[in-house]
Amino acid sequence: MMAGKAMPPDTGRLKGFGRVATPNVDEAAEQIGRIFCPHDLEPLRATSPGFFARHNCAPFDGFSINYVAYGGSVVIDPGCLERFFLVQIPLSGSARVRTAARDIGRTPDVAASLLSPTVPTEMLWQNDCAQLILLVERKLVEQRAAALAGREIQAVEFDPLIDLRLPAGRGLRAQMEGLADLAEGLGAGRPLSAVAAADCREALLDALLLGQRHGLSEAIRTFAGAGETLPWALRRARDCLQAHAAEPLDLAQLAAVAGIGVRALQLGFQRHFGTSISDMLLDIRLSHLNAQLKRAAPGARIIDIAFDLGFTHLGRMAGAYRAKFGETPSATLRRLH
Repeated sequence: MMAGKAMPPDTGRLKGFGRVATPNVDEAAEQIGRIFCPHDLEPLRATSPGFFARHNCAPFDGFSINYVAYGGSVVIDPGCLERFFLVQIPLSGSARVRTAARDIGRTPDVAASLLSPTVPTEMLWQNDCAQLILLVERKLVEQRAAALAGREIQAVEFDPLIDLRLPAGRGLRAQMEGLADLAEGLGAGRPLSAVAAADCREALLDALLLGQRHGLSEAIRTFAGAGETLPWALRRARDCLQAHAAEPLDLAQLAAVAGIGVRALQLGFQRHFGTSISDMLLDIRLSHLNAQLKRAAPGARIIDIAFDLGFTHLGRMAGAYRAKFGETPSATLRRLH
């Protein structure tokens, strides 16, 4: 049994949801194991005086958002998680994940990990590592994957690496941070409404299964119709939106370009693209905005670029941009200049 230094103050996320706070290795393994799963926990150096463990957990129906921190450096061996998937986003320190096929490093703002319940895993948390962790029950992910792929329910195994520099990784991180914000705003004594919890769960399942690579990714794309030959009329309409994204949307004119009626055009977008015409136009404009911000000259104003691209409501634009890219337009501009 090993005890480290006295517990430091809790400066991390979800402070009102404390479940474990101990400088004792055996207590940490036992208590955190009850929340996640049984696992082996060992400090990297047996004589290290800096060990402590902290786990804050906000539970919801079928998933939870967690803050876990270890003082010093520790090796964690859970084997197979069995019951759940884990998304781990480093907030401080660094970590490595080893599976049979991959060995990946994770650092804040660069890389995160997605652990599948059927894949044996070993982790190394270093330099007072703290992570924001999403737990999602296995049955929810596998049931949704089967429905999306048109298959029988089966095990789903993800690529364990999440690149936080890509839109899908940034979007998943933004959803997790938003869930932590929501929990902190509610407090431990106020449960999330059933409707709000279901909305969060649906968004998280989509972000995982449609945004991250896994064994059923191709089957999902094929079952969704992405493998079909795109009708000529819809291709013409989509290309027209791309070419004239900064202009006001005129459905009648777009239908004339496509050579079909307005209603047929609307139904075609929903069937083949899974979105409305206006939402596709918004997505195109946001992509154009992101590209222009990345090559904007110092001193460029977001409002000027946005208006040139056809945006008229800057608040809604900023919200949609953050949902797509995981950061605000001003953050993109600051990061690049």
